[in-house]
Amino acid sequence: MKTFQSVDDLLSFVGQDVSTSDWITIDQEKINQFASATGDHQWIHTDPIRATQGPFKTTIAHGFLTLSLIPEMIRTALEFPPTSMAINYGLNKVRFTNPVPVNSKLRGNFHLLEVETLRDAETQNENGFQMIWRVTIEQEGAVKPVCIADSVIRRYH
Repeated sequence: MKTFQSVDDLLSFVGQDVSTSDWITIDQEKINQFASATGDHQWIHTDPIRATQGPFKTTIAHGFLTLSLIPEMIRTALEFPPTSMAINYGLNKVRFTNPVPVNSKLRGNFHLLEVETLRDAETQNENGFQMIWRVTIEQEGAVKPVCIADSVIRRYH
C-alpha cells in the first residue's frame, strides 16, 4: 500500500510504477453475480459444462468484470490525502489482452501517468485534483496481462 500525504506527494510519483494491489480470486460465483447484474449470460461465462467444449476449455470472466475490479484494487494499493468525495471520471483507453479463466487470481499494478489540479468553474478556486493511472491487471502465473486501462479518478476537497 502506497500512502500519499498531499497532492505534491502525488506529483513526485508521476511517470513511475507506484504500487500493486492484493490478489482477487475470480470464482464462478463472482462471474455469475456479474452476469446477473449486467444481463450478460453468455455461455462462455456462465455454463461450465458447455465451456469445456469452447476455446478456453473453462468459463472465463467478463472483460467488464475484470475492469470493474479496479476500485477494489485501488483500495488495497493506494491511499490518498483526505477529500470529501472521489469519483470514477472514466477511462481513456482499455484493452482486454488475455482471457481470465475461472478461479484465476488477479491483481493491479498502478503507474501514475498524470496529476492535475481541478478548479471550480465559477470561482476558479482549487477544488480537487484529477489523476490518470495506467492499471495493468495481471493473472497469477501468466506472462501476459489480462487488461490494461488508463483510469481517470477525481477527488474533491
